[in-house]
Amino acid sequence: MENIINNKYSEADKEALAAYFRLADTMADFIGPHCEVVIHSFESYEKSVVKIVNGHHTGRTVGSPITDLGLKMLNAFEKTGEVSPKCYFTNSKDGAILKSTTCVLAGDSGKAIGMFCINMNLSYPFPEIIKTLMPDTSIANTVVNENFSSNAADVITQALDNAIEDTEKDASIKLKGTNKAITKRLFENGVFELKETTLMVSERLGITRHAIYKYIREFKAEELNQTISH
Repeated sequence: MENIINNKYSEADKEALAAYFRLADTMADFIGPHCEVVIHSFESYEKSVVKIVNGHHTGRTVGSPITDLGLKMLNAFEKTGEVSPKCYFTNSKDGAILKSTTCVLAGDSGKAIGMFCINMNLSYPFPEIIKTLMPDTSIANTVVNENFSSNAADVITQALDNAIEDTEKDASIKLKGTNKAITKRLFENGVFELKETTLMVSERLGITRHAIYKYIREFKAEELNQTISH
């Protein structure tokens, strides 16, 4: 693999790294506050950290250097194409036990341009860590409905069931506007991106597919008008 010590990165390489920034935020939010997520750039080893969430666990910020283990792992990756070890335990400066994993990130040309690292701080009492992984019952709507299915028809059916139920509970919707309201909920939730939705909704509601297409055109026109007005 080509030597990449302190290379000047192209805009494409920088954009490729930046594309992982939202994933870092998402991973940290998913795992919880006891997790540090770091993105390193190999453009400069001395200032390799370009994104970090919950950096207080290791005391690092954007602009911090790559670690000695990071350099070792990169060197091994250049020779073998493998990251080793994939998961490992280490200690922070203050002695906290971290369970870590690292993934090498590739740019447009396929060369390694950075690392995506996750460090879970295990020094906290385990019940405290578990608590951050469980739903907060003091906050409404913490648990939401999601249909995990192996086929699209089940997803559409569940979404349609929910749309019908929500519409029936909405006293502001008159009977003659029920089908349009149900269709709008499905449209706003993106369900019509699934190919069989129009046919299944048509059969379930007892209306023609042309009626559904008409509704969808109206919804899209409303969205366009709202965009223009803003």
